[in-house]
Amino acid sequence: MRCHRQILTAASAILSLLTACGTPGLPTPPSLELATPVADLSATRKGDRVLLTWTPPRETTDRRIIKHPGAMRVCRSINEFPIAQCANVVGQAAQRMPADRSAKPAKIEFSDLLPESLQQHAPTGLATYAIEVMNARGRSAGLSNQVRVALVPTWPPPSKVKAQVTADGVLLGWPIRTSAENSGLRRLYHIYRQAEDGSNDAMLAELSPDSKAEAKFVDRSAEWEKIYLYRVTAVSRITGAGNEVLEVEGADSPPLKVFVHDIFPPAAPSGVQAVFSGVGQQRFIDLTWAPNTENDLAGYNVYRREAEGQAARVNADLVKTPAFRDANVAPGRKYFYSVSAVDLRGNESAHSVETSESVPE
Repeated sequence: MRCHRQILTAASAILSLLTACGTPGLPTPPSLELATPVADLSATRKGDRVLLTWTPPRETTDRRIIKHPGAMRVCRSINEFPIAQCANVVGQAAQRMPADRSAKPAKIEFSDLLPESLQQHAPTGLATYAIEVMNARGRSAGLSNQVRVALVPTWPPPSKVKAQVTADGVLLGWPIRTSAENSGLRRLYHIYRQAEDGSNDAMLAELSPDSKAEAKFVDRSAEWEKIYLYRVTAVSRITGAGNEVLEVEGADSPPLKVFVHDIFPPAAPSGVQAVFSGVGQQRFIDLTWAPNTENDLAGYNVYRREAEGQAARVNADLVKTPAFRDANVAPGRKYFYSVSAVDLRGNESAHSVETSESVPE
């Protein structure tokens, strides 16, 4: 009995020792280090350049952090979609992992220059792009998502863009270059405006010029006393296969800075009438006129003169409504009146046509 107890104790001790040391698990196969394919490739064309952006992978296909990153090949194919394999490599980007392997890698940008011959010979064609991420041994897990851009040929940016501030807004104008155009290729213009600090950058209009010599556009939404930067872009538009409309912007014209300074007065008031009235011993002349319709109208000035005299303003403050009562009149006198309009920046219009009224004895 005593011997049996000793055997059990020894067995228990051995079991405890094995448990403390741990037991080995199943062996894991070595990683192939195949990077997960890129999934967010995007492409934007401007002129003869295509800007590609994507996020490089940080994990392999077996969900391990990439330890030995390889090159990222940029693949381009013409009129083939989808690309079966990366047969035409137009460039590559290095895959640099962040110091913190758990952080998301920064986006990669790559600019591809489209040869002019490619644009001219395939104006209605499409270029397909994909990214292939290689490992250190030159192997990959396949291509990324694929994106397409039109191969429409573009024109150079408009030259000699000029701006003139007018009462109606900022007048932009530029000469149209004459050049041989592909059959079916239409030329348009996009007009952009942004604030001096770079904010509020937006397209104002798409212009299809009627003239073959000069294009013109009036920006009526510009605000007075502000500084804007304008640029103009020539746009190529053509109808491709299946009536698909293909459109590409060329390069921008140099930014044109414009200070929209208001030096333009309102229109002179019209329809001025003068009528004498009297109540008891008080005599006065009432003036009325048609109201001005400018959005920035601040008020009116009223001017009076007598025969052979100079007109002088009779109101102390701007008159806010199209009516005025002149109570400083004398019996037996004839008065001549005119009215001007004033905007919020102090620009004053010309005087209206004069009207006159006499005060009885």
